[in-house]
Amino acid sequence: MFSASSATVSSSSVTTANSPRRRGIARLAASVVASGLVMAGALAGAGSAVADETPQHQGGAAAVLDGLKTFDRAVLHTNGRDQQLPAGLFEMTVDGGGKLKTYCIDIHNPTQDQAKYLETPWNQTSLGSNKNAGKIRWILEHSYPQVDDLAALAKEAGTGPLTEKTAAAGTQVAIWRYSDDADIDATDAQAEKLADWLERSAVDQAEPKASLALDPAAVSGKSGERLGPITVHTNAGQASVTPPADAASGVKVTDKAGKPVTAATDGAELYFDVPAGAADGTASLTVQATTSVPVGRAFAGVTKSQTMILAGSSESTVSATATGTWAKKGAIPAVSAKKNCAKGGVDVTASNTGDEAFTFELAGAKHTVEAGKSETITVPVAEDQAYDFTITGPGGFTKTFKGVLDCKTSGSATGGTETQTGGDKTPATSGGSSTGSTTGGSGDLAETGGSSATPVIAGVAIALVVVGGGAVFLLRKRKAQTTA
Repeated sequence: MFSASSATVSSSSVTTANSPRRRGIARLAASVVASGLVMAGALAGAGSAVADETPQHQGGAAAVLDGLKTFDRAVLHTNGRDQQLPAGLFEMTVDGGGKLKTYCIDIHNPTQDQAKYLETPWNQTSLGSNKNAGKIRWILEHSYPQVDDLAALAKEAGTGPLTEKTAAAGTQVAIWRYSDDADIDATDAQAEKLADWLERSAVDQAEPKASLALDPAAVSGKSGERLGPITVHTNAGQASVTPPADAASGVKVTDKAGKPVTAATDGAELYFDVPAGAADGTASLTVQATTSVPVGRAFAGVTKSQTMILAGSSESTVSATATGTWAKKGAIPAVSAKKNCAKGGVDVTASNTGDEAFTFELAGAKHTVEAGKSETITVPVAEDQAYDFTITGPGGFTKTFKGVLDCKTSGSATGGTETQTGGDKTPATSGGSSTGSTTGGSGDLAETGGSSATPVIAGVAIALVVVGGGAVFLLRKRKAQTTA
């Protein structure tokens, strides 16, 4: 039973830290020192551990970055120097099936190899405070790859012949001018003309709706009631509804009238139907659909990585999850969280549908939500920092929120430091192009900024080789002495 006794936040709560990727590598390095010999497979294990540290997803597509695929070159003018870098389209593989094409909207921030990305509302990224965000969406709708007739695009823009590579480069350059206020030019003459035309022609457009979202993401109530409503928002024709996994509890997902629901459309309202005799507890439902993610949706990294904006989508799997909490009496909380870029933190919203007050600690302070009330607390988090906090309560109630606050472009956060998106390497040429353009694979990812943890990984790998070699030497020496 939920009562008025205090809930607590775990010891890791509200403390920002270095990126989860770095923490994982640091733990790995420590284990090498402690044990003296670690299997090389531990490196892969560290990566998996980081991937599991995912934040609360508010619904939509989740994908893994495959790398920069179709690009040409550009020149960034910053701090009195010129730097060449690749400019073009990235690709992502969607969890559950599907492919996405994206452009970067954070030129000074490096990408992380195989980074996990989540579909994210504009106001939880740098787009939320960017007055030109709507113009970026216009560029996406009126250029490559949405306009794949390159001859028609070239004619309208007055550029001369375009290839996929130069069209992608020109589009990316135009986007960077609005997303990062970058002083940047495409090296190819036709690509530069396209960038100029797109920049001049762009007009504001509204943020596209989510491919799939549930609102609210958490509800609560007394046993014997229907908890909700949870409204489905989707651009898919129909979505499937997966009921709670614990069938023994008797909790079902229904409509307002109590009819079981297995499929839903946009605007549908879902409820947790909880039997009167159900033991106090929590359950979740999942809504899933196959649809094209709307062009212009933002994608934010689970760990620190370039923020992306969607330029094209195949039919992709999207999903969203909501939870329901119930009890017979006492405090009955529902807790959710989302980034608040305007206030520089994470909004934690706690509501209480019980008949007693719900008291919990957050950010070093106690908060009490009276019966039938709701309260939102903004937890301050530093820009580019990870957060990880857990709220626990009576009756086994627990809710954990993890993520990285990435609300600004790195240039705006640092005052315009040297770009990290383009390295000094030149990608392999294709067809003898003098511009160095190519349609590359994941190997080109380093061109757009590699992980800053790479030297650490290399060092750990060398340590493994040295320690392993020493162990083999000692074993051989001992065997020789035993034989003698």
